[in-house]
Amino acid sequence: MRHKDGVAPRPVLGTMELGSYMPYSFKQILGCAWLCAALLSSAACTQRRIPPMTVSDLMEDRVTLDGVLMKCNQNPVKARTDSDCLNARIAIERLAKDVDPAVEEKRQADFERSREQLRLAQEKIRQEQEAKTKVDAYSLPVVPVDPPKPPSSPPPQAQSQSDSPPLAGTRP
Repeated sequence: MRHKDGVAPRPVLGTMELGSYMPYSFKQILGCAWLCAALLSSAACTQRRIPPMTVSDLMEDRVTLDGVLMKCNQNPVKARTDSDCLNARIAIERLAKDVDPAVEEKRQADFERSREQLRLAQEKIRQEQEAKTKVDAYSLPVVPVDPPKPPSSPPPQAQSQSDSPPLAGTRP
């Protein structure tokens, strides 16, 4: 279809002629491109999911194992995932099974020896404190108790009071 001047009319972006080989319009393609860009940018900004620690990783790194167990025991809600707690408990069980009986027996003997030494030291301190607070009447120094000597002349007021009891160690 020609224009009266012999020039073809400009195509309008929003309309498509029948029989066109282009199934989507430019606006639709541009809208999809903006939507994909928005989805990709939002996906790039989200945090990546951290996979749970494996049992072998926890067995190799004892510090991490202790940290995971502490978080699981103190506040299970704050633990990253339940699988971390489960893996940490499995790692502890496996580590406990791997202990050599001779080493465990030696460790137990060392523990008992140090516990006995601590008990003896505490007993000695307790006995020393009891000895400080306890008064032994037989170990006190003997102080002679002499009655006071009678005055050589009675004071004039003492003579007027005949009803007063006699002084200890004096004869009336």
